[in-house]
Amino acid sequence: MDFTQQYGRMALVCGGSEGVGAEYAMQLAGRGLDLALIARKPGPLEETASAIRAAHPDREVLARSVDLTAPGAVDEIRDLTGEREVGLLIHNAGASSQTGDFLDSDLAFAQALVAVNDTAMLALVHHYGGQMKARGRGGIVLVGSFAALVGQPGLATYSAVKAFSTTFAEALWFELKPHGVHVLSHMLGLTATPANARHYPAMAGLGEDSADIARQGLEAIANGPVLYAGGGEDMVKAFASLSRGAAVEQMYQAGADFRD
Repeated sequence: MDFTQQYGRMALVCGGSEGVGAEYAMQLAGRGLDLALIARKPGPLEETASAIRAAHPDREVLARSVDLTAPGAVDEIRDLTGEREVGLLIHNAGASSQTGDFLDSDLAFAQALVAVNDTAMLALVHHYGGQMKARGRGGIVLVGSFAALVGQPGLATYSAVKAFSTTFAEALWFELKPHGVHVLSHMLGLTATPANARHYPAMAGLGEDSADIARQGLEAIANGPVLYAGGGEDMVKAFASLSRGAAVEQMYQAGADFRD
């Protein structure tokens, strides 16, 4: 199958307003897919949707501002896509905008991270993945983070939810492989995104280019279960050679310049 036969007709991109999500969306439109874009902030979301419509006027581009922590969020997304055939799900939502020791931080913020990264993601995968399985084709990309490699002090909840996402993707990859549905955990390291620049000014302009990251992901969907962006394989090997305690300490030191 070519790309559109395997992943068409529409891609649903959660966290599709800017950065890696927006790049995924633009490149998917270029590959012939219609789009449903979901993000919390309506302004950047509509800017991205308008840019894609201008660049690819033959593509249908739906956009809706949805808070994935809200109880009815998944129902809103299902209402948006309606009876359209969603053949590719990109779950890119759920960055952490805060750092700090868990017990000194806001519990509601931690619970929101769980809701976006795991609870909403599970519901979306269950709904759209079930349709893909029935059709015998499709793809699911869960965008993760190197923070999941070990528990990261200062980002305890974030590293935990991303670890859940990655191990879930690995199991799902095996379960759906016989049914023609591809699953990939796309784990990102330091990436130059607007969100990182806003939340962590020391990160502004640092890291890999979002367009390159999205391109790598699209080329690797069929090769799951895990894709480490950049030099991620070297980091995995380095951590594997350490005790877990030493790995946690090293991760803590690596993030020292970016913590609040």
